[in-house]
Amino acid sequence: MADFSGGFWVERTIGASAGAAVSLVYMLPADRREAACRFLAGLVSGLVFGGPAGVLMAGKLGIAAHLSASEIMLSGAAAVSLTAWWALGVLARVARRWGRKNSV
Repeated sequence: MADFSGGFWVERTIGASAGAAVSLVYMLPADRREAACRFLAGLVSGLVFGGPAGVLMAGKLGIAAHLSASEIMLSGAAAVSLTAWWALGVLARVARRWGRKNSV
């Protein structure tokens, strides 16, 4: 049975929010709508896929025995959120440029 205690959600939410916030350093959104969409996508993907991603990363790096479950959850949620935010931003900009070329 999965543990859906308060700590479970706090760890995922903090990790997902941190990943979305850090990603602002790499690629600023063009406007408020894009920022809101990308933040929401990062938050949701971090909440949903944070646990499995953290376990996968800790296993691949061989450090799972040295980390607590909270650290694995937090780092996984942050990594997934950062990746989703960045990837969505790149896709939005590519689509915007591609759309301009095809509309001429």
